[in-house]
Amino acid sequence: MIESVTFNGHVYLFEFKVVELLPEGKALQQLKDRRYADKYRARGEPIHLIGVEFSKEQRTVVGFDVETLG
Repeated sequence: MIESVTFNGHVYLFEFKVVELLPEGKALQQLKDRRYADKYRARGEPIHLIGVEFSKEQRTVVGFDVETLG
């Protein structure tokens, strides 16, 4: 599931994934692979890609990755 937030001159794109136990890095990778940031680039604002992974078993956040695009 992707969510976007524009706030204070920045764009934040979030991808949330449920994984079995360990973080896999797939949430952030999906944001990049599907090029979700492309439609926000014309704004000229910093874009922050944020991938969050939740453990299905532990029901907690097990992975959190951030990448900022210029």
